[in-house]
Amino acid sequence: MTHYDVVINGAGMTGAVLALGLGALRRTDGSALSIAVIEAASPDLQAHPGFDARSIALAQHSRELLERLGLWSCFAPLATPITRIQVSDQGHIGQVLMAAEEYRVPALGYVVELNPVGQSLYWQLAAADNIRLICPDRIAGFRQHADGVELVLASGQSLGTRLLVAADGSRSLVREQLRLPSRQLDYGQSAVIANVQTAEPPDGRAFERFTREGPLALLPMSEGRSSLVWCASTARAEAIMALDDDAFLAQLQRAFGYRLGRLQRTGTRHCYPLLLDEVEKPWHHRVVLLGNAAHLLHPIAGQGFNLGLRDVAALVAAVGSALGLGQDFGGYPVLAGYGRERQPDQAAIVGLTTGLALLFSNDNPALAAGRNLGLMAMAACAPFKEQLAWRAMGKR
Repeated sequence: MTHYDVVINGAGMTGAVLALGLGALRRTDGSALSIAVIEAASPDLQAHPGFDARSIALAQHSRELLERLGLWSCFAPLATPITRIQVSDQGHIGQVLMAAEEYRVPALGYVVELNPVGQSLYWQLAAADNIRLICPDRIAGFRQHADGVELVLASGQSLGTRLLVAADGSRSLVREQLRLPSRQLDYGQSAVIANVQTAEPPDGRAFERFTREGPLALLPMSEGRSSLVWCASTARAEAIMALDDDAFLAQLQRAFGYRLGRLQRTGTRHCYPLLLDEVEKPWHHRVVLLGNAAHLLHPIAGQGFNLGLRDVAALVAAVGSALGLGQDFGGYPVLAGYGRERQPDQAAIVGLTTGLALLFSNDNPALAAGRNLGLMAMAACAPFKEQLAWRAMGKR
């Protein structure tokens, strides 16, 4: 059996950032943690997805966390700044406009393409002397003991660790074996995602448009593209997916309007169901769940990865503090302290995204009027608007 200080299941964005953050920590004697990262899928380091590149939104505060972890250099060359955000409600005059210069920040957020960032993080993992990437492989089973966790991999390897971290997504094998209590909510919606080209380049502008069917977001990307997330009832989303490109662009134009001129091109469309899936207590004896393994959110406010990154930064800080004090970083006191620190933020974001999803996906006339008045009031009242802006930047 090979022993590691930390084993991380999953080498996606959350797992990779955590591994590199923990890998930079040092004990009081100057020694580094030994870390194993298990990943089921071999990365395609030659992939160039071009127009259809998948992307995520990073809040301004997430940039600050990545800088603190020494990892912003992996993201910066691939990040498109969001300098302005327009929030509007279809069929109503209320809208809110936010600009980075109002809040004296370089950007309200950033859009990064997943594949090139993933490649950059992979090479960082491969270059780290104290991190071992076990790929392709997966956990076949594990057992928790008083002072550690024993794992058996599908390849037959046996590993021991003081702390197991599940960063293996919404279908987490670790979470499934632990059978932790959780809360699920089916929104009855699906998200259609695609990249689109517009006659007028987005030039740093992001749009959140609330329609009668559900929220629609366009985020600026490189090369004049925009990343689309269009939420609608599952039946409506299936109908949208069945359209040819011209009909799809025509319907999207009706929903979004001409804020960026005529929609000219769409890439490949993808569709996935929207659910809330939240583990009540995303840590257990010598185990921590992160990212979608801990809380799968509605994309309405773009909070999913940003919340996960705050969890990552807090866990790195908790482990670093424990190392400095000579404590067992995988023990109950450290993990319980981490859990107490993170619970308010996690609960607030789950409540925010769930409330927004239910409020802005409802065509009830009274609610629609209330939404419109709310947007108008927010636009007119600087403190309300400022709260919205700070939340968009990932700050409380």
